[in-house]
Amino acid sequence: MMENYTITITREFGSLGRSIARSLSEKLGIEFYDRDIVDEVAKQLNLPVSRISEAEEKAHHRLFSHMFPLGTDEEYIQDMIFDVQKDIILDLAAKSSCIIVGRCSDFLLQNKKNNVNIFIYAPYKERLENCINILDMTEDQAKRMIMSVDKARNAYHKKYAGYLPGDSLHKHFMIDSSLLGVEGTAELIAQMARAKFKL
Repeated sequence: MMENYTITITREFGSLGRSIARSLSEKLGIEFYDRDIVDEVAKQLNLPVSRISEAEEKAHHRLFSHMFPLGTDEEYIQDMIFDVQKDIILDLAAKSSCIIVGRCSDFLLQNKKNNVNIFIYAPYKERLENCINILDMTEDQAKRMIMSVDKARNAYHKKYAGYLPGDSLHKHFMIDSSLLGVEGTAELIAQMARAKFKL
């Protein structure tokens, strides 16, 4: 029997990476984890889910850490969250084949034998349209969210992984989701996974 395999998905906001992960999990018959990880961290640390979400995608600027060489409460909580999250991700990956969305999972599972790291992106115009038409945002909300979430994810990933989420040196597969849409992108990744893991 083949060992567990994992697929990590990092994505730009509005590129529909979460929807693609959900579709991919159905196609491959394996679980996908995203917000569930946040819920589990909240439970383990006895903190509200909103607190985890806030801290996990709000990494401090270098200048700030020079002002407070010993770090801040916020930073301490963020490091604690990352440590718990890391254990949860490693545990999930050890238990069974799965798809993990974001949270530096590409970095955490980089030494796992049967692992593929994927980055999903899309042109700004398409992301804006996805946010308005699929995620029900106004144009202003969409523009603000794309800018702030991408910035926060980049900072968080850079802080804990040491590189940006879309760094091609740490990715096996990068795809523009506007090319084939959610289902088509998920099917293409599924075909790649079947070939790679001999499913």
